[in-house]
Amino acid sequence: MIRIEVSPADLLACRFAISPLMETMHAQWVLSGRLDAGTHRAWADRWRPRYRELHRRHPGLRVVSALGGWPGIYTPDFIAPPPAGVRMSFETQLAAARATPLKRARTEIERVLAELPPMPPDVLEILRGPDVVELVTDALRVLWEEIVADRWEKIAAILERDVIQRAGLLAAYGWAAALDDLGPRVRWRVDDGRGHIELEVSGKEGRHRLDGRGLLFLPTAFCRQLGAYLDDARPYALVYPARGVAAATPSRAAGALARLIGRTRARILAELAVPATTTQLAAMLGLVVGTVGEHIAALRAAGLISGVRTGRSVLYRRTPLGDALAEADGRASPDPLSP
Repeated sequence: MIRIEVSPADLLACRFAISPLMETMHAQWVLSGRLDAGTHRAWADRWRPRYRELHRRHPGLRVVSALGGWPGIYTPDFIAPPPAGVRMSFETQLAAARATPLKRARTEIERVLAELPPMPPDVLEILRGPDVVELVTDALRVLWEEIVADRWEKIAAILERDVIQRAGLLAAYGWAAALDDLGPRVRWRVDDGRGHIELEVSGKEGRHRLDGRGLLFLPTAFCRQLGAYLDDARPYALVYPARGVAAATPSRAAGALARLIGRTRARILAELAVPATTTQLAAMLGLVVGTVGEHIAALRAAGLISGVRTGRSVLYRRTPLGDALAEADGRASPDPLSP
């Protein structure tokens, strides 16, 4: 059990971020088969031949595959360090990873090698070589450019709507509300008036204090397990599965609801099982914002959805009537990254 002690100041210091570099690493685990593709199966099947070609050409991908994604085993932080800012580009994050001192990278590598079965000699040679950081970052850059960037707009939309939802819960209702639906492996506890977060990470133990630094929340679209960055030299971060990755959609292309209100409006209603903005829906559905706006207006006029302004955007969610119609039409788990 990992225990993270927090103070009232930590709640104000918490922040949410989206990490394109971390998502690229997680995508690699899915494409390599380290993680079950789940709802990303169609996407993984489409891109796996290209990934295998890149895997042959770039030895750094063999390193990422060998070191990461093992259940309950530490993944070296230098591969995808937690972002220092809320909105960092892939290039900025990659530069930060590339700046990792070789001594630090080797320490992290040896830590994970001590927990894994012996590596193939060619992989071990790369891991203990002088160019390991450069090879890993070069490989992730190629994976981003060749595969992940193609769907980043849709991935980012999924993550951003989770951030809006969960940040609102944290600000309005505190730790318990923000952590409540992350699964049984994370809990909010209060003992003697002091709050702390409990994480179950495959037998790992330890006590940590945020000491006013707050916690960085990092949603992920690819990984369905909780993870944490708990190195004092970097921001403390909680990695968690984003809500809505496998949002319900009409179970049949020509389902009853689709025949009643149209396929696009039925899909929008299904996606709004998790609140979203017009821009996020457009990115996820591959439509222009104006078209989505027209459908939103129709669904809102029919009383199926409602909207609330958050900053410069309007966040839409289903009404009880919308919930009833969507749930009556049946549920399925589509590939959220499919074209």
